[in-house]
Amino acid sequence: MKINEIYQSIQGESSYAGLPCVFVRTSGCNLRCRWCDTAHAFEEGENQSLLSILNTVRTFGCHLLEVTGGEPLLQKESLTLITALLDEGYRVLLETSGSILIDRVDQRATIILDIKCPGSGMAEHMLWDNLKHLKTQDELKFVISDQADYNWAKAVLKRYPLLLGRIIHFSPVFGEMDPRTLAASILKDHLPVRLQLQIHKYIWDPSTLGV
Repeated sequence: MKINEIYQSIQGESSYAGLPCVFVRTSGCNLRCRWCDTAHAFEEGENQSLLSILNTVRTFGCHLLEVTGGEPLLQKESLTLITALLDEGYRVLLETSGSILIDRVDQRATIILDIKCPGSGMAEHMLWDNLKHLKTQDELKFVISDQADYNWAKAVLKRYPLLLGRIIHFSPVFGEMDPRTLAASILKDHLPVRLQLQIHKYIWDPSTLGV
């Protein structure tokens, strides 16, 4: 499969934020979100065997791992990779855009499903059937660029009450949506969501790769 990069860093998002984590970033993406911060993964990368990927991951000695992209599910080999990592005892997170069905992902993995708000320019690509395949441990993420995105995300939660009770992240677009404004809206509306800051962008320069 085509891999863009494999590296260890501090997990900057999800309920695992702050923990050491190994990232396996696949190449290729079927979406072009306006605020994308990983455009280098659209094309760049090299083909690696499953054994090569596993050998690289083992060198870090870290048992939390995220398969991300790009869009990992564009490559069917990602499903095999996730299962192989789980079989080796890793706790595996899969970050996916919601534009490809998740029904074949190993049930032991934790899916972080990104629900694309209109501000991304990609909201029409969301496959809403994915919500039926979410497991108890799976998480959802809304990347919020402005008040219109916030109102849209709030309406989605009202339309799909089955999502409530899960871990739901509202993440402001870095450098665009003021976290204080988003926090104030969440508090005013008593939303049962987590304000998620991309803490790796506060630790390192946001343009730094491989951290």
